[in-house]
Amino acid sequence: MTPHASVTHRSQLVAYPFFVAAAFLFLLQVLFGLLIAAQYVWPTFLMNTLPFNFGRASHLNLLVFWLLLGLMGATYYLVADETDSEIYSLPLAWANFLVLIVAGVGTLATYWFGHIAKGRPFTEAPMPWPLLIALGVLLFLVNIFVTLFRARRWNAITFTLAFGMVGLTLLYLFDLPFYRNLTVDYYWWWWIIHLWVEGTWEIIAAAIMAYLLVKLTDADRTHLAKWMQAEVALVLFTGILGLGHHYYWIGTPRYWLWWGAIFSALEPIPLVLMVWDTFAAMRERHPEPANHVTWYWLGGSAVGHLVGAGVWGFAITLPQINKWVHGTQVTASHGHFAFFGAFGMLVLAAMYYMVPRLRGMERYQRRRSMWAFWLMSIGMLGMVLAFTVAGVVQTYLTRLLGMDFMTVRTQYVSFWIFWVWIFGLVAFLPGVLVFLWDFLAGKPPALAHGTD
Repeated sequence: MTPHASVTHRSQLVAYPFFVAAAFLFLLQVLFGLLIAAQYVWPTFLMNTLPFNFGRASHLNLLVFWLLLGLMGATYYLVADETDSEIYSLPLAWANFLVLIVAGVGTLATYWFGHIAKGRPFTEAPMPWPLLIALGVLLFLVNIFVTLFRARRWNAITFTLAFGMVGLTLLYLFDLPFYRNLTVDYYWWWWIIHLWVEGTWEIIAAAIMAYLLVKLTDADRTHLAKWMQAEVALVLFTGILGLGHHYYWIGTPRYWLWWGAIFSALEPIPLVLMVWDTFAAMRERHPEPANHVTWYWLGGSAVGHLVGAGVWGFAITLPQINKWVHGTQVTASHGHFAFFGAFGMLVLAAMYYMVPRLRGMERYQRRRSMWAFWLMSIGMLGMVLAFTVAGVVQTYLTRLLGMDFMTVRTQYVSFWIFWVWIFGLVAFLPGVLVFLWDFLAGKPPALAHGTD
């Protein structure tokens, strides 16, 4: 078999460097997560070398960055396949990749050596790095849209994916200005964070999930298109007004307590539809999936969307509950469950389907790959459980009994956050290492280059 016999278009190989970068940044994100969990338990650990706030900034920004690179790699592969054409410009794709890598390295170096951050979680990068990130995403968007318009092979998957990518790009522009009024600044900051996760990323996830369903089970495209149309409408309807649950306590008008509560309660609906669609496609066709490992990751993503993002999110967004648990470890449990379950697992599903084919084989060795799935799944569930119990203890002692914050900290950190660290160290990290073993096994593909 030739090195790229399993791809239909040579330009699909440009997805590989995006996947490589995403894989190693994923590992780095996990290592920083373990570092800051250790600093929770042992506060003086590396305190002078890498303070907690910059370790946390690295952990959160690496999360966004590896997912973004993974989604871009999946998009390059998917668009070439769905349009049955080559990507418009490989040099543009490489420029897109290199600009984002420079921006990512520059951002991390600014945290580690300059100890400078803008102060917005997930988007702390100070100037000029946000400008480079915006440029990289713009180059990507131009390349994808020219490819689609030249091919004239629009379908529900490519249209939904393109729509989500445009939204992702435009929303990042809200990160460029900085407002001196903290309430105003956080008001617009939530447009980025919330509408990335509850808006554009969900739309992109729907398109990639539909593509993988078609490839794995030969699911009916017409049926999937109807679900995607309904989901896009609901995501836009509930996502935009549902972001009001972030406005409860930052000084915005009190009507957001009603708007945020009502529409946040509706937000799980598109997630439920996505999950239902995934499993309905499997049940109706009774398929034997073409790639069992990818199928497990895809099913995990569906469950993560429903439980981690939907149920866990809804459980803490009603104002009557949020006023007690806001800012506690309960929020951390939802964040870890939602981000990894909904989006991390989806990117890993895409990689487990696409990377073997880029390497000239149908799939990875199943037994080893399933170790990666189960170790990461069990590790994340253990961390979520520990975060949840820690948050309940913290809420009860601090908010209900009125105990001093630092006194309460000693009650939950030494035990429950210690278990977060243990589950991450003994299960999740080994799962990531097995995934990297899979990813790096064998000869890498001959990367695409040239003008077309």
